[in-house]
Amino acid sequence: MSKVLLINGSPKPNGCTFTALNEMINVFNDEGVETELIHIGNKDIRGCIACNRCRETGKCVFDDIVNEAAEKFEKADGLVVGSPVYYASPNGTLISFMDRLFYSTSFPKNMKVAACVVNARRGGNTSSFDVINKYFSVSSMPVVSSTYWNMTHGFTPEDVLKDKEGLQTMRNLARNMSFMIKAFKDAKEKYGIPEQEVTEFTSFPDGK
Repeated sequence: MSKVLLINGSPKPNGCTFTALNEMINVFNDEGVETELIHIGNKDIRGCIACNRCRETGKCVFDDIVNEAAEKFEKADGLVVGSPVYYASPNGTLISFMDRLFYSTSFPKNMKVAACVVNARRGGNTSSFDVINKYFSVSSMPVVSSTYWNMTHGFTPEDVLKDKEGLQTMRNLARNMSFMIKAFKDAKEKYGIPEQEVTEFTSFPDGK
């Protein structure tokens, strides 16, 4: 069975972000896609210190929920990352989590389907949406779209439940993601994974 890992980056386990993610989970269940939700927004997660120990050990030097999530991420077919919007940006704890998760993991992420979900009372959704999507697009992870940008609006979960367009966007997002995961699985069996060239690292140390 296909599986999607969902990350709740909000400090509140049952807040607005969860309400949006849960709308997706209900659709995934209907589509026969297994889900697992990890709540990281209230955890003590420090940022990356660029020690590069992960290059030797294959995991982050700080053995916390990042390493736990990494094991689940490796086995998942899809990843959904949800965040509240603070000062027109994702939650700082989520950013620390994502920096370390993506930098410390060396397993192939290409063709793992990904989507982000953001919630704000009013503004800042699109800028937060852009920040999170960059983790996926730099990792050869196909980004799933919906019938609007993947966002809901509300100050409380009750507000989000009134955002009919936002909830519809979540449901359509989950349907599109389920389709892509299933289609990619069929394609992988038929064609295999696209070849990834060895990374070229461009720099200009001579100053020219």
